Amino acid sequence: MNKNLLTIGVLAMLAGCAVGPEYSRPALDTPQAYTETGTSQRYVLQKDIQRNWWTLFRSPVLDALIEQAFTANPSVEEAQAALRVAQENVYAQKGYFFPTVQAGYAPSRTKIAGNLGGNSPGIQGNGTVIATAEGTPASEGGKGPFNAPVIYNFHTAQLTVGYTPDVFGVNRRETESLQAQQQAEHFQLEATYITLASNIAAAAFQDALLRRQIDVVQKMIAANGQAVILARRQRDAGYTSRMELAAQQNAAAQARQLLPPLQKQFEQNRDLLRVLAGIRPDGEVPAFALESFHLPEELPLTLPSQLIEQRPDIRLAEEQLRAASAQAGVARAARLPQFSISATAGGAASQFGQMFWNSGKFFDVTANLMQPLFDGGTLKHRERAANEALRGAVAAYRSTVATAYQNVADVLHAIDTDGDALLAAREASDAAEAFRVLAVRQHANGYLDRLALIGAEQDTWQAELALTQAQASRLGDTAALFQALGGGWWHREETASTASGGPPPR
Repeated sequence: MNKNLLTIGVLAMLAGCAVGPEYSRPALDTPQAYTETGTSQRYVLQKDIQRNWWTLFRSPVLDALIEQAFTANPSVEEAQAALRVAQENVYAQKGYFFPTVQAGYAPSRTKIAGNLGGNSPGIQGNGTVIATAEGTPASEGGKGPFNAPVIYNFHTAQLTVGYTPDVFGVNRRETESLQAQQQAEHFQLEATYITLASNIAAAAFQDALLRRQIDVVQKMIAANGQAVILARRQRDAGYTSRMELAAQQNAAAQARQLLPPLQKQFEQNRDLLRVLAGIRPDGEVPAFALESFHLPEELPLTLPSQLIEQRPDIRLAEEQLRAASAQAGVARAARLPQFSISATAGGAASQFGQMFWNSGKFFDVTANLMQPLFDGGTLKHRERAANEALRGAVAAYRSTVATAYQNVADVLHAIDTDGDALLAAREASDAAEAFRVLAVRQHANGYLDRLALIGAEQDTWQAELALTQAQASRLGDTAALFQALGGGWWHREETASTASGGPPPR
């Protein structure tokens, strides 16, 4: 008895350890700033990012479209299903920590030949023909004594309990790996939300930009059409040359060439909005205007050291690294002795009601110990493969972090230049319009030929197109900053119920 208790105690102590590497976050060379030039006064250092950051653009139409996409876009449903699958896999793996209990009942009906030498259950041959309830004495050609065939029923009922002590922690490592995969799916879901919101915002800004550009080009076409009519009348009246008419016709043709590509981009962008928002191909898509969007007055900026806690892609890569670390432990434990315990108790009898009489009861307790001795190197090479996978996961994590820092730096550079680009585009537009007004006056008074007037008008239209592009770029880069800094996923209401990781430390 004492030896049994000692054995159980040793197994319990061994079950408290787990072979393989203990996970720790790889060391990172964290920069002090994202860019060499630093940031401007428009940024607020360590300003928290709200989950619905897109509302800062103050466009109710955009807000409604993004919220609709969160419920209608198939990619969200796909990511949610993948998360549920990962959760169920964790629950399934945790079941191995408990014993398995199975109940069985096996009734049978058997006929044993009488010429088997008296081996029928309960029947002994002594040279006399023996009859049973279901058999009749018979002789085979009158040759010698024999037993009659025996037909009998037999019932067996049993309860089986099995348990595999997690001596070297293989089950704990498997559970750790699956929990990491569950967390990875959670961060994949958050990344799906953020990416979806960012893509819809970008498509909405593009919709507004293309609407403005199409409107400008249509005005160009209309103005050039009227100019062609006027130039033809003046040519017919002898006031202008044929060359001036041809130049005006060429300007009108060039303006018409600008419209089809813009219309193509516009329709394709509308198709993209339908897919992102989960709208039917023939469904209506809201229209956007650049004037309806407002730039946020303050932009958040996270410390580089904090970015690794906020970016879903970084957190996802870290969970994949954690899973790879656990799998290295699983591969190591597979090369060590495996323990199992099983016990069976039940009853057996020829009649159902007699199975649990004292004479019919039985039990069995078995302990197994198995140690792989030779497997052709399979387990050794699997362990090596798991260790190499771990090294690859470390490299992938560091690469993800480096890419994230680059992403933020690129967006900051874009935002810093957007302001200068918008200011220059506005000045160019104002100057072009002023020059066009003067050119119209001088042409009307005969001081400027039509070719110069056409050039002034073309410059005005092109400057207005560039101005709208600069306005849209500033909006798009601002949205990209919120995405690059993590999108505020830690403020999502369901975060606490879908993941145990919780929000990043503030």
